[in-house]
Amino acid sequence: MRAWTLVSHDQPLCLTTVPEPEPAPGSVLVEVSAAGVNFADLLIQAGRYQDRQPLPFVPGFEFAGRVLAAPGTGPAPGSRVVGFAKGGGFAERIVVPAAQVVPLPDHIPDIDAASLPVAYGTAQLALADKARMRPGETLFVTGAAGGVGLAAVELGHLMGARVIASARGADRLAVAKAAGADHLIDSDAPNLKDALRALGGVDVAFDTVGGPAFEAVLRACNPDGRMLAIGFASGEVPQIPANQLLVRNVTVIGLWWGGYIALNPGLLGAGLAALLAMPLRPHVSHVLGFEELPQAMALLRDRKATGKVVLQR
Repeated sequence: MRAWTLVSHDQPLCLTTVPEPEPAPGSVLVEVSAAGVNFADLLIQAGRYQDRQPLPFVPGFEFAGRVLAAPGTGPAPGSRVVGFAKGGGFAERIVVPAAQVVPLPDHIPDIDAASLPVAYGTAQLALADKARMRPGETLFVTGAAGGVGLAAVELGHLMGARVIASARGADRLAVAKAAGADHLIDSDAPNLKDALRALGGVDVAFDTVGGPAFEAVLRACNPDGRMLAIGFASGEVPQIPANQLLVRNVTVIGLWWGGYIALNPGLLGAGLAALLAMPLRPHVSHVLGFEELPQAMALLRDRKATGKVVLQR
């Protein structure tokens, strides 16, 4: 079968022919029809991702497709599923434990399904489980036009929060507005702390960017606020002033969705099943062919995509 393979961190992914994986009891073999592309895939290619796999390695965290074989327990062959893995999604077929796939309802297209596990899974785990956000609270989202940020905007709106979204430029802010943001702040605007305080402060902050804005948001958090450290797309990891946590009674919570694939895959599977039952409208700005993964990666690297980029076979 064909697969996009990383053979060296100083070379781009290459489309190669590899042996087809064989499912063991308790796992499923899935023919991949759609695979989501994520910012983390850029970090994997560059050797900067926190979970470095031995090379050669086929990336791809999320996929949708049809079950070809399922020895033992698992979805029946022929059934449609959506799933997640540490890697292997950028291939024509993938084998994963049965606990890492969820039956896909007929009304959800494969492209939409493949955009859910990482972005929406991260947002759901962060807002519902980690921050325990309540209806009526104010949620602030950085990087709100990207895949994970946009999912947080949409889920925050559905959970009854007042959502403040930050992104760069009118076009990207309009995407966040369409997903349910109540207030918009251009990420290039000065005095972020003052702007947030003028809107009543922040109860839950969902930060995918890091950098200097992190402390500004921290200082705009209301007492008992929760700040979620989701990623550092700016390339700068912020240093947390512990005195601010003490005097403001603020909690900073880190979340790495990928870590739960090993830590508690059942939690991710249950969350994905719950997402499939929600009235979500995934924003997929680009759908490219399987052979166009380099172009898909470039869209993310050059910040030319909004929401999700998905490969389709």
